[in-house]
Amino acid sequence: MSDKATLEFEGKKYEFPVIKGTEDELAIDIKTLRGISGIVTIDPGYKNTGSCESAITFLDGEKGILRYRGYSIEELAEKADFLEVAYLLIFGELPNKEQLEAFHLDIKNESHVDEEMKKILDGFPKSAHPMGVLSSLTSALVAFNPGSVDVASNDAMYHSIVRILAKFPVLVAWAMRKKMGLPLDYGDDSLGYVENIHKMMFKKPNQEYKRNKVIIDALDKLLILHADHEQNCSTSTVRIVGSSHAGLFASLSAGISALWGPLHGGANQAVLEMLEAIEADGGDTKKYMAKAKDKDDPFRLMGFGHRVYKNFDPRAKIIKVAADEVLSDLGIDDPILNIAKGLEKEALEDDYFVKRKLYPNVDFYSGIIYRALGIPTDMFTVMFALGRLPGWIAQWREMRLRKEPIGRPRQIYIGANLRPFVEVDKR
Repeated sequence: MSDKATLEFEGKKYEFPVIKGTEDELAIDIKTLRGISGIVTIDPGYKNTGSCESAITFLDGEKGILRYRGYSIEELAEKADFLEVAYLLIFGELPNKEQLEAFHLDIKNESHVDEEMKKILDGFPKSAHPMGVLSSLTSALVAFNPGSVDVASNDAMYHSIVRILAKFPVLVAWAMRKKMGLPLDYGDDSLGYVENIHKMMFKKPNQEYKRNKVIIDALDKLLILHADHEQNCSTSTVRIVGSSHAGLFASLSAGISALWGPLHGGANQAVLEMLEAIEADGGDTKKYMAKAKDKDDPFRLMGFGHRVYKNFDPRAKIIKVAADEVLSDLGIDDPILNIAKGLEKEALEDDYFVKRKLYPNVDFYSGIIYRALGIPTDMFTVMFALGRLPGWIAQWREMRLRKEPIGRPRQIYIGANLRPFVEVDKR
């Protein structure tokens, strides 16, 4: 195989190096293209454009493979907890026992959120979408931590990472408790990272908090499965905002806003809204499966298939088991969840969906679990952001340490040519 690619245009040939990744992915390096030829490429949505070289996550959509730092998602979900995976993504290796304990202790020591942040939260009505609240509060952290991160200092970088991992779950819990009219909670330092998140979200002021291992394990897996997913919309946003040397908190706030969109992190919320609409129409799953197969029907089955995975979403295989365990343990009789199970069963048995590999994806099962846990529908994307936090941090850190240039895409102009200005009374 040649290590060069040749572009021929108008009788001229231009050569460009071919880069090969550790998993044999190939890319043509065209960074000199415009300089030597005056030509740029156009690739709306960047579907065929590599924006960076990264050592964090490997994804093969055709084979249904997802790995963090070389570890399979299946093994990590089975054997690791979320804090271990966060450390792995951010720092490159799994922590030993001492490193993990020190990491958790440092996070606990930074978990206090300035009391004045509550005044900002009070400014939002209860009807405000929690993603808007979370993005605003994350951005507001900059005001209480004004110093920029010295990326050349390991200590400064570490402390900024620990700080956001400590405070972000508090903001998540506050966003939900604000919506539900519950008093704000700081959690409990004696608990594990994920268990503490669950307590901060659900502890009632007049009730003792009771740990449920099935629920904590399911949350742990959900957060691990959402922790990173290569160069998606929100991750690319974090990297491009960070490329201007914007701080970590500001870059993360931008990522939260990108994740908010229904085509990205809002997909699990869209699943539940679809299920509620089906219930309101009588709950006939066969009717809606037929509508989904009708090309002339505007109805779309949310939570099935995936833009990247052309086979089964590997994350869905894992979380399906957790969803079944949660529903069994809680013994919930919910018509919405019954509709979900009905759609799942029919899709897995229907030739139309099987042939097209339109299997339930991670958004479908995560929505089921969140619903079963009593998490409000518009909090689903906030939970996604909580899981994705370590990946965003890892991507921001990698981008800064690699000293990547500021992001500045080109365009092909299709507007009007030069024209004279016409005075207002002559238009």
